Amino acid sequence: MSSPLKRVHGYLAEFTSTRDVFHAAEKVRDAGYSSWDVHSPFPVHGMDDAMGMPRSILPRFVLVGGILGLSTAFLLQFLTQVVIYPTVVQAKPANIYTIAAFFPVMFELTILFSAFTALFTCLVMMKLPRLNHPLFNSANFAKFSDDKFFICIEARDPKFSAEKTKAFLADIGGTSIELVEDEL
Repeated sequence: MSSPLKRVHGYLAEFTSTRDVFHAAEKVRDAGYSSWDVHSPFPVHGMDDAMGMPRSILPRFVLVGGILGLSTAFLLQFLTQVVIYPTVVQAKPANIYTIAAFFPVMFELTILFSAFTALFTCLVMMKLPRLNHPLFNSANFAKFSDDKFFICIEARDPKFSAEKTKAFLADIGGTSIELVEDEL
């Protein structure tokens, strides 16, 4: 029986404190790496800036989803209550001036469409669902949820070089530097 083919995912380096991983992230950013990530047991304030991450585009998608929900609710109610089947209740007009009655449904669909847009856009942006990640093959990586901090520089990064990347991670204070492989 032959062994499964493996592909290099990247190098994983361990750091002992938030200060160490924060400054290491700044050095990785300054070195010009683009495909890398920081793993921490808790959020580290300012890490997005240290990593050089741009502002997320998620709010724009959510805004579009909300506007779509608002428009859908208005058109659905206006077409059915005013155009197709005018509903006259207690001599109230069946025209655009009945918009106040549409507000509850417009509000609810705005929130519903925004929430679904946020959920599905997040799943797409995070490339989920992914049943297994190569970092789960690392014995050291299990400690990230307890008390350790990690930086992983991925092999798909244009600057990745097996020797130079490993030496770079050691120079910036990384310990237990491990080559992480993914089964094909």
